Amino acid sequence: MNMEIESWYRHNFEFRLRGRYITLQHIYPLLDTYKMNYEISVLGRSEMNRDIPMLKIGNGSEIVLAWSQMHGNESTTTKALFDFLKFVTQKQLSFQPQIERFLSHYTFYIIPMLNPDGAQNYTRENANNVDLNRDAQKLSQIESQCLRNVFNEIKPSLCLNMHDQRSIYGLKTGKPATISFLSPAADAERTITESRKIAMQQIVKMTEFLQKYIPGQVGRYDDSFNAACVGDTFQKAGVPTILFEAGHCGQDYQREKTREYIFYSLLSLFNIVEEKSGQIQYKEYFEIPENLKNHNDFILRNVKVQNEKAVSIAIQFTETLKNNNIDLVPIIDEIGELKDKVGHKEVNVNNGEILTIPQKNLTVGQVISKISAKNDDSAIYFSTIDFKLTENI
Repeated sequence: MNMEIESWYRHNFEFRLRGRYITLQHIYPLLDTYKMNYEISVLGRSEMNRDIPMLKIGNGSEIVLAWSQMHGNESTTTKALFDFLKFVTQKQLSFQPQIERFLSHYTFYIIPMLNPDGAQNYTRENANNVDLNRDAQKLSQIESQCLRNVFNEIKPSLCLNMHDQRSIYGLKTGKPATISFLSPAADAERTITESRKIAMQQIVKMTEFLQKYIPGQVGRYDDSFNAACVGDTFQKAGVPTILFEAGHCGQDYQREKTREYIFYSLLSLFNIVEEKSGQIQYKEYFEIPENLKNHNDFILRNVKVQNEKAVSIAIQFTETLKNNNIDLVPIIDEIGELKDKVGHKEVNVNNGEILTIPQKNLTVGQVISKISAKNDDSAIYFSTIDFKLTENI
């Protein structure tokens, strides 16, 4: 069945959502498509008076609440949720038993874009520069209040807090943390409560399934307790909560492959694909390797700098919104031996000298657009053009 799922995805993913810049204008046509299939409501209006839509799928006793784009510039899980929505709506006979079981067992509430103002501006924060994932206690923002109100009203048995994580995260093996999960703490002591156990078991199940696609590339987020965070707050309230973090893979700066892995995670979570036989042991959660900040987008190795010892140069991209497109701005992040760092792409110049644009002394924080061999400018080691993104407009 897994091969059938992969084939379905290749030919049927929600192609109307592509790239990193996803706003209400991109999802309105999709919501219109599904208005005859599912209950679609508006939870409220954002601080800038934009809709906060919600879909209700299925009619089962297990109530699950998911929200995406709580951080407006984290859109990968939004794309994956619409992939999942398209899957459970399609009528291919080979998947009907699993889909019918899902629809009868679960009632799935999806808030595809909790922070539409941040999505429009491509910012983590909302229009008032507030991080909604640090507003769980103050509830100072309309968006935070909308989430808490629906949480109180529907009384979910499971919550899915869906995010993107930066490309700096990897694992001690040197592999990237393409997908990471967390069962948030419910108190400062990180007590293993019953709700945490349930979340851990579900994470173990999803992690085992993902090993078929990204072996050794699933990580575990730090579980330090923060009462201001939504996941910690809901977990403390006794509701199992899972943090999803869609990370980086290869040169997938559009996060199109990562969305596919989030889609597979959802299929596993809802038992649409093969179920794990026997009792899932929550303690296996702690065998998932913890995330490390050990990656950079690009590393140039063994660069000769005047008469000094050869160094490595790490470059990290900053994403900026420009004319409805996301530009990747390369910035020098670190200069040194960088023995404990891994580049998603690396080039070794073997003690060669380099020429940079702009032609300035190499310093941390400097924007850099091109690096070539000093004595051969046709030998280009790094160029912004190679990482150009084309986004939804």
